[in-house]
Amino acid sequence: MEMSGQQLIPATKKEVWAALNDPDVLKVCIPGCQELTKSSDTEMAAVAVMKVGPVKARFQGAVTLSDLDPPNGYKITGEGQGGMAGFAKGIAVVKLSATDGGTVLDYTVDAQIGGKLSQLGGRLIDVTAKQMAGQFFKRFAEEIQARQNPQEATGSVEPVESGPGPVQAKGVSPQREAPTMAAAQPSAKAGVAAGSSVPLPVLALVVFASVLVALWAVYGGLLPGLAPATDVPSHISPDLASIAQLVMAAAIGYLFGARGNNQ
Repeated sequence: MEMSGQQLIPATKKEVWAALNDPDVLKVCIPGCQELTKSSDTEMAAVAVMKVGPVKARFQGAVTLSDLDPPNGYKITGEGQGGMAGFAKGIAVVKLSATDGGTVLDYTVDAQIGGKLSQLGGRLIDVTAKQMAGQFFKRFAEEIQARQNPQEATGSVEPVESGPGPVQAKGVSPQREAPTMAAAQPSAKAGVAAGSSVPLPVLALVVFASVLVALWAVYGGLLPGLAPATDVPSHISPDLASIAQLVMAAAIGYLFGARGNNQ
């Protein structure tokens, strides 16, 4: 099986070269890689779980780097054993070239497979290999960018200063917040009308007294048009009855007006 392609990496040649020789980066980027250890500058050992169609196996292999030309490229020779699933071995040549916007990575792969993997058909194997290559280069570019900008990868967290008093939202003035909270809460003095210093019980008492005086005036014969026929003599003067009625009307109006403002 032969496969070739190229990928634009948004980084310098030195950064891409360093990442290609970093086992920690490669372990994160290789699909299914579980272990990757570097025994020397040119030798690595890997364990990976691969799935090609219905065949899934755990491969153990060794990788050797040769023809090193830092930071321009190298050749990779590898072989892996997957037990009953078969084996895979091959050679890959990697070349790096600088361009506008980053580095172009060119690769050429010549691989051989055996066992059950070879029975799956070349087309399925080619599709799977291209998908794995696409996943590798996508993760590879993301990993390089994450190492270039560690704060953007993890998210910058603004420290919170500790101190006495409650925590307040940024840009909110405590002087402005206090009246708003006070306005949202009902008055602590129950029974006090809004905008008035006279308690509602006092107003009710005035109204009640005014009603009693008015009834006394009516049934005492001071208001002949409203009072029923009676021979009971009057006990108060007409002026006093009129004043009582005015006080009653004013008190009732004031009482209802105060209650309306409270609602």
